[in-house]
Amino acid sequence: MKQTSADSRMTVSGKRILLIISGGIAAYKSLELIRRLRERGALVRPIMTAAAQQFITPLAVGALSASHVYLDLFSREDEQDVGHIRLARDCDLIVVAPATANLMAKMAQGLADDLASTVLLAADRPVLVAPAMNPKMWAHPATQRNVQQLQQDGIHFIGPMAGEMAESGENGLGRMAEPLEIVASVESLLDGGEKPLKGRRAIVTSGPTHEPIDPVRYIANRSSGRQGHAIARALAKLGADVTLVSGPVSIADPEGVKTIHVERAEEMRDAVLDLLPADIAVMVAAVADWRVATSSDQKIKKQPGDAPPMLSLTENPDILKTVGHHAHRPTLVIGFAAETQNIEENGRSKLARKGADLIVANDVSPESGIMGGDRNRVKLITRDGIEDWPDMDKNSVADHLARKITQMLETS
Repeated sequence: MKQTSADSRMTVSGKRILLIISGGIAAYKSLELIRRLRERGALVRPIMTAAAQQFITPLAVGALSASHVYLDLFSREDEQDVGHIRLARDCDLIVVAPATANLMAKMAQGLADDLASTVLLAADRPVLVAPAMNPKMWAHPATQRNVQQLQQDGIHFIGPMAGEMAESGENGLGRMAEPLEIVASVESLLDGGEKPLKGRRAIVTSGPTHEPIDPVRYIANRSSGRQGHAIARALAKLGADVTLVSGPVSIADPEGVKTIHVERAEEMRDAVLDLLPADIAVMVAAVADWRVATSSDQKIKKQPGDAPPMLSLTENPDILKTVGHHAHRPTLVIGFAAETQNIEENGRSKLARKGADLIVANDVSPESGIMGGDRNRVKLITRDGIEDWPDMDKNSVADHLARKITQMLETS
């Protein structure tokens, strides 16, 4: 069900939000976040790290939240009743905004050397993290390992967003999500009690396929599987019984989802058809269009002076088209169109040819950075028109698409 503004306020009203503010120039946005949450009726209880207090004052945070501001793990007043445990449990949701690289590293490693990290380690409530840092820090392999670990641990993310950094003037991924974007994610998480897709069966494909040339070489597409896995997770969060058919990827299976691992396009097709009938099919996988007609059982050896071997290619099965025209066609069939030019035109053509209800089209040209990256910008193409969505991280795209699917099923 698509939420109206009034629905959103009801979702948040009376909910207890524990807001952890860590150090960084983006801490000033937490003041606006507090205001936006409180105007929707949320009860906000803030924790500030020592570094956060270098950017904004506890006085300002306390005034806007109308709450005591928690600062110190060893506070005699706050810890007389094991305050950090009480804070971790006496809430409906924990929001970390901004979340620095340092605090995320502590979370990933289970460190607890101040009030914020100790509360997070003791928490048994959902946690939403809004990263904010220099683009080089976000892109560093250590940070990306920590992000992957936190996602595997069930931590929810909003952002970071692309743009100019306030402190350095650099451009790139690292800006904290805007307060209203964080509020939307809070509303989505707190709406988790409602399961609008309960009783619905969904099939999602994800990742690339590997088509063998010989035992050590293959034909493939540049897909990380992040978008497909995120969509499977988002549908499961809304109550759907989801089976993910995944090609070879290096990311973890999403929680709450049954996952079938395959290598080749023909294996993916067979796995999908075995899962029919279903209510929803979301074909996200970047399936290789062609395979070698006859792959070699032995490694093809390069011989001095010989020309490269000729590879005879044959077309792989079109899984989306097969599902879109199947006798047991799901109620809702969604395909992805990864294009480098003429995105809308090619998306509309694919919608008609494949028998889909919705095509999610995006620009995967090398300069877009989408294929294998953390962000996506998509156009939703239906018979009724086109929705142009803004740049978002792939988890946010997945959450929005899951809501769109719910809406389409309700009106179908």
